[in-house]
Amino acid sequence: MSSLAGTLSAGPRASTRAVAVPRLGAHAATVVGVAAVLAAVAFGAEGGLRLERVTWTEIGLVLTGTALVLAALLTGRMRGRVHGGLTLLALAVLTVLTAASISWSLFPAGSWEEANRTFSYLVAFAGALAFVRIVPLRWAAVLEGVALACVVVCGWALLTKVFPSALAHDETFARLRDPFGYWNAVGLMAVLGMPPLLWLAARRSGHGAVNALAWPALALLDVALMLSYSRGALLALLVGLVFWFAAVPLRLRSALPLVTAAVVAAPVIAWAFARDALSTDNVPLAARVDAGHSLGALLLLVCAILLAAGLVVNFVGAGRSPKPRTRRLAGQAVGGVLVLSVLAVVIGLAAAPGGIDGQVSKAWRKVTDPNVAAPTNTPDRLTATSSVRAQYWQEALRIYKDSKLVGAGAGAYEVARTRYRRGTQSIRHAHGYGVQTLADLGLVGLGVSLFGAFAWIVAATGATGLRRRDRGLPYDPERIGLLTMSTVVLVFAFHSLIDWTWFVPGTVAVALLCAGWVAGRGPLRARLEGSEEPAVATRWWRPDPATAVAAFAVVVLALTICWTALQPVRAAHAEDRSADLASEGKLGPAAAEARQAADRNPLSVDPLFELAFIQDAQGKRQDALATLEAAVHLQPDNSETWRRLGRYRLSVLNDPKGALRAFRAAYFLDPQSARGPSDYLEAARAARGQP
Repeated sequence: MSSLAGTLSAGPRASTRAVAVPRLGAHAATVVGVAAVLAAVAFGAEGGLRLERVTWTEIGLVLTGTALVLAALLTGRMRGRVHGGLTLLALAVLTVLTAASISWSLFPAGSWEEANRTFSYLVAFAGALAFVRIVPLRWAAVLEGVALACVVVCGWALLTKVFPSALAHDETFARLRDPFGYWNAVGLMAVLGMPPLLWLAARRSGHGAVNALAWPALALLDVALMLSYSRGALLALLVGLVFWFAAVPLRLRSALPLVTAAVVAAPVIAWAFARDALSTDNVPLAARVDAGHSLGALLLLVCAILLAAGLVVNFVGAGRSPKPRTRRLAGQAVGGVLVLSVLAVVIGLAAAPGGIDGQVSKAWRKVTDPNVAAPTNTPDRLTATSSVRAQYWQEALRIYKDSKLVGAGAGAYEVARTRYRRGTQSIRHAHGYGVQTLADLGLVGLGVSLFGAFAWIVAATGATGLRRRDRGLPYDPERIGLLTMSTVVLVFAFHSLIDWTWFVPGTVAVALLCAGWVAGRGPLRARLEGSEEPAVATRWWRPDPATAVAAFAVVVLALTICWTALQPVRAAHAEDRSADLASEGKLGPAAAEARQAADRNPLSVDPLFELAFIQDAQGKRQDALATLEAAVHLQPDNSETWRRLGRYRLSVLNDPKGALRAFRAAYFLDPQSARGPSDYLEAARAARGQP
């Protein structure tokens, strides 16, 4: 108990070493800029499932990252050793592998989209490395910007509950899911914002009124997290808090706002859970409006109480440092609370039927059983251990066994899984980075990912002073800030192991910014000793052949990435125009638009399906048949291409034997399809001459 209290109360003191502070105007501009970009990514891409919104967001990330890289090049800031370069190289290799997988992918159109996504992440990470080179002293502004973006996004999610008639009149789910359309992404965004807010509330610098804003912001994120019912986000928060309190010396200063915000927010959360209008699906709008307004009033009250508490603590305690005895007693109190909490859990498990072993084994069976039923969409799921992830992970591992080295191709999981799925539900992601990478890119993809993670950890431990040789170095404000950013990255990485939020650009952008900043800052010892490469005076580029070539190459690469990413969207637009023209009876122009869509996205079968429909309407049945056969040739492992070919042979060409062959292939690729058995039986009866 005493050692635990010592750990909590002691710890290295933050250094009083003088550091350069950016001008207030520049600092505020950086805060607003970072928050605006991160919030724009979150609202623009939503959940990462809508092609056009995601594509334009990816293009925005590429252009932003490219602008930062160019600025670093043209001001001379990229001279010298590029910290984080090994991590960037690993991400570049992973990106190239993702793009190359198009050539062997079972779903090449999906692999193209994943290549576009990964390219945008690569450029965004490169932009973060350049950003830290341009303004290395604005780490505090970056943290404040991250915190502000997370509060804005989660605040919007809460507003959809408070004002449902104006912001979410057609919402059917009780769980918070806007603006992502996915509740676990909302929960993760809330957790990503908590480490920066803990830093803001606990830091010894900054204006007390600004620091006090972190108190009500923490409560808002607590409410958003709990109303998302995200168990994965709660686990990620636990991991992040363990790292924070183990690595950051501001333990007592951060524990007070964390605990106070949770205690004040707890009654509001309990009240919301007890209201069917806020915790039950398919509730009439009128009931949601009444409950939402009440929730809004409670949130305002909570914010007022916590803001007042934060102001009192910051201004009353300003300039006062607790005495060693006070720190020791406070550490013992916090340690006692932690120990009592653990004991309460252990006693509860021991008192339950079957004891601790029985409860643990029961929970493990529910987690790993692929046949377990999914928990309900109510607050009760927060205490449930069952999950359908075991089913998705089992499917991913079966896909991996079919091609262990390079996988089925990036993004091919949704097509490849139909051979192994147990139900008819359509799932695009395996809900876990590790298993999905094995399924999509095999051992090569997982190996490159692990190498990139290892390279970042090496860079991060050097930047934050967590290496063995850095013991005893002072905890200056920047070191604490970098540890806070590392906590954000750790939270995201852990959550990505149990969910598919790395496909959600809004959450990824936060992690990429923090990861790039930490990796790109350079070793702590070099910064403290002044042995780091001297800062190059900021000046715009003068004639320098090497810089000119590098800048030109960056621009060409960025424009190529943007143009390539835009092609599937242009194809979708042409396909929409084709459908509109066909509905108006303009079959000739409709066919031309469908062919143009196929030319713009030669990896997708959707334009071919549209073209075959138009050709059949024109009476060109053999051309339509050839087009459907081309779709099968393009994606032979997609059950839908075989099904459409079989349906056309049976219903239009009166070729039951040919249809039977196609339906047999479709059934093999997707035996759980609701239409598979009926299609096959219909073709078999027709082939035998039965009615």
